[in-house]
Amino acid sequence: MALIYVVEDDRNIQEIEEFALTNVGYQVQGFECAGDFYAGLEKEIPDLILLDVMLPDEDGLNIVKKLRTRKDTVTVPVIMVTAKTTEIDKVKGLDIGADDYMTKPFGVMELISRVKAMLRRSAKPEDKEKILKLGKVLLDREKHAVYVNDEQVELTYKEYELLKLLMVNAGIVTTRQVILDRVWGIDFEGESRTLDMHIKTLRQKLKEEGALIKTVRNVGYVMGS
Repeated sequence: MALIYVVEDDRNIQEIEEFALTNVGYQVQGFECAGDFYAGLEKEIPDLILLDVMLPDEDGLNIVKKLRTRKDTVTVPVIMVTAKTTEIDKVKGLDIGADDYMTKPFGVMELISRVKAMLRRSAKPEDKEKILKLGKVLLDREKHAVYVNDEQVELTYKEYELLKLLMVNAGIVTTRQVILDRVWGIDFEGESRTLDMHIKTLRQKLKEEGALIKTVRNVGYVMGS
């Protein structure tokens, strides 16, 4: 049974989210502020976090940044919830490490659908390779680290997830839509530009090995020699 943390300062909304998710079989724990949420993380790491952007003691965007610097939460999927609806707000939230983005008001069925989809995408097969290697690039899943020529390369959360997806599918063209679905988990116009930007910076950080990432025009990307 998946454990979901709901971080929401509006008690009425929190209760609706908790009831909906509990009713479909998830274990749910609610928090009304960042302080209580951090205390909860010290006791148990959840399988997914539903996080409101506007909290009384800390901004949700800042919380995501902190989650992505902790080894125990760096890969925990985060769905952000906010009243903001502009595209730039969505891009900002996704770029700092959120996996999906929901704007209020939303329906219970949409909430359940988003959570189920995110948990499916983040499921970790027991038999997956711990070390991925292509050319002089090595990705260590356990350490959540990337090396080029035995030197560690500092990547953002999204850059790491993007590289991992391309390496897992080495030699196979991965479409833009699949990348957006697997790495960002949401589909809207502005995200396409964000993908191009991440590919560019990823190539730069891999230096000469960045040439392993090839563009397949009007389709997507493929990584291989």
